[in-house]
Amino acid sequence: MTVTRTASSALALVGARLRTNVGTTVDPALTALLIVDGRIAAVGSDAEILAAAGAAGAAGVAGAAGAAGVAGAAGAAGAEVRDLAGAVITPGLFDSHTHPNWAAEVTAGVDLGGLDSIESIREALAREHARLPEGAWLRGWNLEYEPFEHTGMLGSLLEDAAPGRPVALICYDLHTGLGTAPALAAAGIDGARVFDDSSEIVVDSNGVPTGELREPSAYQLLFAAAPKATHEAQRDALRDMFRRLAATGLTGGAIMDGNDATVELLAELESRGELDHRLTVHHWHAVGDTDEDVARVIAAAGRRGELWQTGAIKLFSDGVIDTGTAWLHEVDSLGDGRAAFWPSWQRFAEVVRAYHDAGLLIATHAVGDYAVSRVLEVYASLPAREGLPFHSIEHLEVLSDADVAALAALSGQAGRGLTASMQPLHMQWRAADGGDNWAVRLGSRASTGYRVRDVIDAGVRVVLGSDWPVAQYDPRLGMAWARGRHTPGDASAHVFEPSQRLSGEEALLAYTLWPALARGHDDRGVLRVGAVADLTVWASDPVEATPDELPSLPIVMTVVDGRIVHEL
Repeated sequence: MTVTRTASSALALVGARLRTNVGTTVDPALTALLIVDGRIAAVGSDAEILAAAGAAGAAGVAGAAGAAGVAGAAGAAGAEVRDLAGAVITPGLFDSHTHPNWAAEVTAGVDLGGLDSIESIREALAREHARLPEGAWLRGWNLEYEPFEHTGMLGSLLEDAAPGRPVALICYDLHTGLGTAPALAAAGIDGARVFDDSSEIVVDSNGVPTGELREPSAYQLLFAAAPKATHEAQRDALRDMFRRLAATGLTGGAIMDGNDATVELLAELESRGELDHRLTVHHWHAVGDTDEDVARVIAAAGRRGELWQTGAIKLFSDGVIDTGTAWLHEVDSLGDGRAAFWPSWQRFAEVVRAYHDAGLLIATHAVGDYAVSRVLEVYASLPAREGLPFHSIEHLEVLSDADVAALAALSGQAGRGLTASMQPLHMQWRAADGGDNWAVRLGSRASTGYRVRDVIDAGVRVVLGSDWPVAQYDPRLGMAWARGRHTPGDASAHVFEPSQRLSGEEALLAYTLWPALARGHDDRGVLRVGAVADLTVWASDPVEATPDELPSLPIVMTVVDGRIVHEL
């Protein structure tokens, strides 16, 4: 059940255990906290917090029953009291790489995740075709690459499942789209085009599009032609998306595909009292953006609300390993992997320097090891800026030893506290026998994947996220994969690179304190007086739970800015 609390500006949570992220142990004397006007006003024992909440006269009743018994008195004094009956409070969970607005759009249609053959995909599309009214587009998401391993990604393979109907699908990683002939025709896609970046309309030997559209500049042509939801529907879908995120304990995130429309939607939701998430919006810089575009983004970087802020940028340096568009030190098994996303790397460096000098926070997508090394070179050329957070590299799926050392060298310099934003959750598509497309392309280098342990041990700050809707948004799954590196709940599941596993405390820190520090916030990610009251309440301790137990560990309550936005 989702609840939005507006009647009281004070909330007392008692009868709990607290993981404060201040120190490394849980203090048994700290069992409660008081929130006033969106911030933590006091941390202490039940008796101390009840007294601080204005219920001192009733606080002499012992134990949890006493806490429950004074709820009425505390409420009369202006504070709402909740007895958590032994639940564990942690700072609110923050997803450091997410696309909630995009997800609200692309997850419309049929979920194709887990379908491992052309036939099963065709059957799912045929069912959706039978359900849709005449003339409607058939949309699908979460499409996987493996079913097309021997044929290539051909829209013609799917056309008979929805005769005459435009079919537009997007792969799970959001780097490839697939359209049938009616959809391509509706979008005016009739041949190859030259894009500002490395995006590609794939064509056959006769120059006819196959339906495969690599990278956003290409596939956005397809989806731009599909019917759009109304503004009201988009706004409400984003509101509901944040409420679903809250049910998993998330209190905020970094939006990595922001634009003006994103900002307007967030401002509107907040003005309506319907924003239940704390957000940093990274403006998506396209390769073709001009100096005037950069100046416009910089000029708008101060836009913010109570729960959202701009002032951050998202850039791409490469693509993904599965399609051969990741930038690698050496070519992959199919001869791909040596092309940057930018035709001019000098232009990339110029754009980064402009945003850096303007004080904006930069996040750069770099999946391949060579992409990581080239981004590091550009970051290392930037002047230090004391008092402002430094930039991040996103994904870092494969790293050589030299790359890890370079990360450590830059991160150790004053004014350059580099952040590695990683998603071990993405290992869910790997196969134990190495037969998945990702591993086949990498060969022996697959063992250099997702080196989270090595990066932390090198002294680099790591933050975790989902890349939703690429992977599931539930942070419990994200932490489970970071800790166990195997399919949670399956005792027989293969463990990928067990030496790279994180501890329970590290996984929690990477979703709480470390993201706050990476963004320059000293009042988030901790439970202490003066900190922002973004909280996640667990049925039991997520640090003590095993990786297999984590995904089913109930989220008792989620609090954002002192408001209960989710409660069991």
